[in-house]
Amino acid sequence: MKGNQFKKEKQEKEGGHAEGAGTFVRATQDVLGGGILENKKAKRVFPFLLFLALLAFVYITNDYLLENKVRKITRMERQIRELRYEYISVKSDLMTLSKQSQLEKRLEKMGIKENKEPVKTIVIYSKNAK
Repeated sequence: MKGNQFKKEKQEKEGGHAEGAGTFVRATQDVLGGGILENKKAKRVFPFLLFLALLAFVYITNDYLLENKVRKITRMERQIRELRYEYISVKSDLMTLSKQSQLEKRLEKMGIKENKEPVKTIVIYSKNAK
């Protein structure tokens, strides 16, 4: 047997491409044209292809959800950092305002003055003291 002369002549006309290139073109035409659905081998492999499509869908969904969680975590970390800075600033202001000199200034504005006289102590002696 000599083989298929028609295929050899066709390959020479196409520029001597390898048989794999013709197979790829034929496979692409089968997939796009719907001819693959008529093939018995393709029908056996079809459940596996559906399984692969399902895995791809799960992978894409998982990646999407993960990206959303990462964005949310980043946003929350930024808020925590800003709140920490605000806490430090308010704490510093409170420390400044609670100093005695600052209290005196604020009370003078209200008309309350500091007592300049020393505190007098009242001592009560009881008769029953032992």
